[in-house]
Parts: sequence; structure tokens; C-alpha cells
Amino acid sequence: MNAVLGFVSTFAIEFRAPARLWLLLGVVALAVVYLVQQRRRKTYAVRFTNLELLDKVAPKRPAWRRHVPALLALLCLGASIAAFAKPARTHKVPRERATIIMAIDTSLSMEADDVAPTRFAAAKQAALDFLDLLPGRLNVGLVSFNGTASVRVSPTTDRNELKAAVRRLQLGERTAIGEAIYASLDAVKAAPPGPRGEKVPARIVLMSDGETTVGRPDSEASAAAAEQKVPVSTIAFGTDEGTIQLPGEDIPTPVRVNAEALRDIAEATDGTAFTATTGDQLKKVYQDIGSSVGYVRTFQDVTSWFIGTAVVLLFAGMACSLVWFNRLP
Repeated sequence: MNAVLGFVSTFAIEFRAPARLWLLLGVVALAVVYLVQQRRRKTYAVRFTNLELLDKVAPKRPAWRRHVPALLALLCLGASIAAFAKPARTHKVPRERATIIMAIDTSLSMEADDVAPTRFAAAKQAALDFLDLLPGRLNVGLVSFNGTASVRVSPTTDRNELKAAVRRLQLGERTAIGEAIYASLDAVKAAPPGPRGEKVPARIVLMSDGETTVGRPDSEASAAAAEQKVPVSTIAFGTDEGTIQLPGEDIPTPVRVNAEALRDIAEATDGTAFTATTGDQLKKVYQDIGSSVGYVRTFQDVTSWFIGTAVVLLFAGMACSLVWFNRLP
């Protein structure tokens, strides 16, 4: 069954009743029985010792052709079972309305070069790529945070304004993740409503490499986000080997990632926690988030594809049997 699912995933096909695919085990069982029967027939033919008489009784044997109708019948049965499992083709359709707040850590620890060229440079480039992934109709806001949190750009569809603001981000001391969540919630409130004044879905995407050292605690901010039904997806970015050189210090200062603290925020707000240790991984995380928040999946029923395939295989098997053996299977 996993092989079938892997094959059809290439064509963006999903089965809405995948449990029914276990019936394919019956097809496999029939194939095994068929092979066993063929082996027994071969043994019987060997025991027929009068080979000269056998040559006169059956001078022409169909060889491989006798297996074709059986193979086509098994394939027909497999296609029929796939149709029974309710196959559907999935399409990604851009969301009409939604608000995404990007909250980016600009604390001094982002200066670490354990991620080439630095965490900060890689984070800014990944954020720029993320903006290109999102559908143009989505409102996106930008919040940066170090010791304080600031709304750099209120939710807008102007990608050029957002990109310019990302490029202007500067580093600062300390980390206030809780304040970043509060600032992001304020930005969500400033987002334009839907066409009929309704509240649109919102999500915060928070990327950080550390833990809160100042400001209101994460738990308090997470509770506020959960109350307002705004999920916070967190990205723990960097490695445990990261260090920075502080002014006046001879020994580099370790700047480890507190992935557990960020995971707690995601779990408390019904968001998703991610980790990334390279710039490429960070881009991949943003791609995954973009697909989940920027698009919805629709299903187009393709049962007829599999039924049509089963019918073609059935007719092909019958035709082969009639042409080669003058009988139906």
C-alpha cells in the first residue's frame, strides 16, 4: 500500500478512503496463488515421461503469452480497488484573505557565524524568499525584537515595503520573545478586515535563536495569543556551537538555541514548532509554512481515471485471451 501511495503522490493524488487500499493484499495473494499453480503445472509436465507423445499432443506451447491475460486481470482488479479508495487530485489554491506576521529576532546572538555567513544574514535572506512564496493577496506584517519589540511594517500587501524593512533590520542587545508576541498581536488587530468586515485568519511566524531575557514572560504572551486564537509557529534557528565576541571580552560567548522554549510557545498556541540549523533548512521551513498558511487544498475526484484504466485492462486481457487461445479467460 505504501508503494501505491508513494507512486500516486508524484501526481498529487490522495485517497480519501486509504484504508480500502489494504484490499490490494488480496491481489498480491492471488498473484502468489497463480505463481504456485504455475510451478505445480511445470512439475506435472516434467513427470510426463513420454516427451515424444507430449510433443505431438501439444507441439506449440504459448510460453509467456499464457501469463498476459492473468497479469492484466490482476492489474484490472488493482485499479478497481484504487477507484474504491476514492482517489482525488489535490490542487493548491491561494487564500483570498489572511494575515501573517513575521517576527524576527534581532538580538546580538544572531551575529554568530555557525550558520554561513551569519545567522542574521541567513535569516534576512530566508525572510525575503518567504515573502515571494506567499500569495499576493495575503496581508503580511513585520515585527523585529531584541530588548524591545517593534512593529516595523503593519499588515500590508506591499511586498516591496516589507522587503525594504527586512533589509534595514539592525541588531540590538537582549531578547524579548514575549514582547514580540504581544507586538505581533497588536499588528494583527491593525490588519484590514474581510470584504464584509469579518475577522480574517491570522498567524504569527516567530523566528529566534535564543530565549527571553527581558520583558513579559513567554507563557503570558502565549496565553494571550491562544485567547485571541492566533497560532504562533516558531522556528528555532542556529546550532549549539554558535558563539559571539562581546566587546571587552577575550573569550567568545556561547549563544545556544533554546528550542524547547520555542516549542512550548507553539504548543500553547496551537502552532507548529520547527528547527533549522542551516540557511537552506530555514528556507525549507519557510516554504512549508508558506504552503500551510498561504494556500488551501482542494480535491478533484479522479475515480473515473482508475475505473477507465480498469476497463481498458479488462478488455485488453479478454482480447489477448481470444486472439491467442480462442476463449475468454
